[in-house]
This record gives sequence, structure tokens and C-alpha cells, in this order.
Amino acid sequence: MSAAVLEDAGLAGNLRQMLAVLEAERQALAAMDVDALVLSTQTKQELCSELTDGEGPAIDAECRSLLEAARHQNEVNRKVRNLLAANVAAQLDALTRSPGTYTAPQARRA
Repeated sequence: MSAAVLEDAGLAGNLRQMLAVLEAERQALAAMDVDALVLSTQTKQELCSELTDGEGPAIDAECRSLLEAARHQNEVNRKVRNLLAANVAAQLDALTRSPGTYTAPQARRA
């Protein structure tokens, strides 16, 4: 998505685009489509940059609603990603018969 498209969209338009990208991300997660996940991540980053640039306009009721919907969808997607990651780690542990092989190392306490 080009920066020109993002700039012309306005806040509500950018938020609608974010919702569409979040829906595409959800579908990519469901299909475990890595290419689509990478594309949605790149587009989300572009939209986030656009949304955080500048002073920012006053947020009206429509934008508040769009923001809440985007926040909710992002949280749902985060939970799905975490469930998928836990499932993959459990399957890898079962295959290797080495529980914990694919978990993050714990920080040492001083």
C-alpha cells in the first residue's frame, strides 16, 4: 500500500483499512499462510506509522468506534497467534520427545 493512498484516506479511512488488514491477518492465521501474514504485518506497520504521524485530528464517535473495533480485532488475532504458537511448540516437543526444546529460555536471576 503506498503512502499516498494512506495520506488521502484520513483517520476514519485509515482505521477502516486497518480493520480490513486485521481481518486479512485473521484469515491468514486460520490458513497458516505465511506470505499473507508477512504482507498483513507490513501493511499494519505502514498504517500504524501513518496513524501516529503528526498531531492527529480530533477523534469523533465514528473514529472511536473504529478504534475500539481495531483494538478488539488485534487482541483476538494476538490470542490466536499465541494459541497457534503453543500448539506448534507442543507438536514439536512431541515429535522430538524433548519437552521444552522449543520454548524460550528463562532469564537467570542474580
